[in-house]
Amino acid sequence: MSAERTLPHVALSAHAHNRLGLRRTDDAWLSARTTDPATRVLVVAGNRLRPVDGAIAWVPPAEAPDGDTILLGEQDGVVHLAVLVAPDDAPGEPEEWVPLRSVLGVLSDDDLAQAPLLMHAIGLAEWHHATRFCPRCGGDLVSRAAGHEMRCTSCDRAQFPRTDPAVIMAITHGDGDDEAILLGRNAAWPQGRWSTLAGFCEPGETLEDTVRREVHEEVGVRVGEVRYFGSQPWPLPASLMLGFTGRSTTTDIDVDGAEIEEARWWTRAQLEAAARSGEIVVPRNVSISSSLIETWFGRPLTGPGWE
Repeated sequence: MSAERTLPHVALSAHAHNRLGLRRTDDAWLSARTTDPATRVLVVAGNRLRPVDGAIAWVPPAEAPDGDTILLGEQDGVVHLAVLVAPDDAPGEPEEWVPLRSVLGVLSDDDLAQAPLLMHAIGLAEWHHATRFCPRCGGDLVSRAAGHEMRCTSCDRAQFPRTDPAVIMAITHGDGDDEAILLGRNAAWPQGRWSTLAGFCEPGETLEDTVRREVHEEVGVRVGEVRYFGSQPWPLPASLMLGFTGRSTTTDIDVDGAEIEEARWWTRAQLEAAARSGEIVVPRNVSISSSLIETWFGRPLTGPGWE
């Protein structure tokens, strides 16, 4: 694969913004930004967006409804905020508001440049939407630090956004033309959809051991060497996807029947033939799964089966 090509998942973090963390408690500065016509605001209803003409809509503060204001940061000299509103108070029709996952694969180049802002906004929106009461005493929570902290009105304990580490892995065996990658499919997925395996890290576990445990639990394959590949924000609802490659020490497959309905080893020739014929569909967009498969495959994925 060409050294100049940017892997698909990198698009979601290639234009990181300045998060302006020191401004989150500067009330005078924040107040000025919320009335500045140059500021751009993303409105989020619960945890959903409202695309306009197929694009993510950023509006000046005067056009944003009332809601909890989140400071996202600065990009290209422009301050960006998010305003969180309850779904029942959102403008427009309910069906106009869609989850971030439904628009990820069709983001324009301009939207991709702002993807880190979107991920930041949705990650915090998910947290605000799901975190209503203090987990220690059950008291009411109020937003602080421009949306990056919640504080209990009863016990004064601070709560902060959580990120759940999840591993996603390209497991291979063999060499040369016989080298194969392990892909699986979830029973809930559309017919023909396959992807790399993934799972969440558990307390007291290294990420490498999470890879080995998840692969063995889901498909019965043992994994030896594990190498870090890269990471990707994935606030759907609150994950950080940590990509790995690994080499199996066994090849017999025994699916768990719960998360994984079917798993199989695919050589490059088998995978390409099945994708081109439409027999299978694998990720070919901004997900790190796509980058893992493309890196192993050796070139960009093209054809009817590469979605």
